[in-house]
Amino acid sequence: MNSHPTAVVALGGNAISRKGEADTIANQFRHTRESLAAIIPLVKRGYNLAISHGNGPQVGNAILRVELAREKAPILPLGVCVADTEGGMGYMIAQSLQNRLLHEGIDRAVSAILTQVIVDRNDPDLANPSKFIGQFYSQEDAQRFAAERGWVVKPDGDRGWRRVVGSPTPKGIVEGPVIRAMVAGGAIVIAAGGGGIPVYIETDGTLEGLDVVVDKDRASAVLGREIGAQTLIILTEVDQVALNYGKPNQRFLSRITISEAKQYYAEKHFPPGSMGPKIEAAITFLESGGEKVLITSIDRAGEAVDGNAGTTIVPD
Repeated sequence: MNSHPTAVVALGGNAISRKGEADTIANQFRHTRESLAAIIPLVKRGYNLAISHGNGPQVGNAILRVELAREKAPILPLGVCVADTEGGMGYMIAQSLQNRLLHEGIDRAVSAILTQVIVDRNDPDLANPSKFIGQFYSQEDAQRFAAERGWVVKPDGDRGWRRVVGSPTPKGIVEGPVIRAMVAGGAIVIAAGGGGIPVYIETDGTLEGLDVVVDKDRASAVLGREIGAQTLIILTEVDQVALNYGKPNQRFLSRITISEAKQYYAEKHFPPGSMGPKIEAAITFLESGGEKVLITSIDRAGEAVDGNAGTTIVPD
């Protein structure tokens, strides 16, 4: 055990896959190595660390492979696809970090943990699924697949129709005590990848999987609570959170309180498909005992820790 500060670093999807670029494994490894620029300064400052990550593009590709292999190989359910991508991406991040630490002359253990995230099987979101996954289809094909495969499908902008699944609120992490012990012992742990593998608890206490997805940032907030982290660092595509984003009256936020975050959220400054879940995660983390949330880009992470970049959210 040690007395170093503890942080959860949530890597956004752009840390591993970039828009407009072939999502090859070689490119994913390259971007993973690049994203470590946000991690190494924290390691050098002695932080106990857990790292989470998104998996949107990767799980979408996994689902596509399942669809292409239909009638030729057994169908893999969504929960297993989430587990598969969590394992593969955890391997990429762990190996890349191990290699970087070796070059830096830093002796720290690194481990990726398959993480089961507990949700409520009666979560209201499951009755009206809204999380888009997988490929775009014509309305005719989408509705046919819905009838044949039991999907729920909805139009996604002007690009076509897509499958939607539930995204319930994370309640806890099955492996939380193990992750907490490893992080407190100095290991850097990759956990809750892609929001973790969604499971619920049966009446007899056993676990059962669900074919839904959990938001990565929300799961990261729960991970932070379970390991006793003081800081949650959410790395995304923008340097700072903004009000009226993309409008002439856009205003960047350097430091706000949890009450201000709630107010701006209620005023709908943070859309559900982008900054909304990050602000929700920040509020959850701070209300669970966290001391500080930083939201910034990968390139500005080190500066953000020093209070010189990004958006800092603190308790009132």
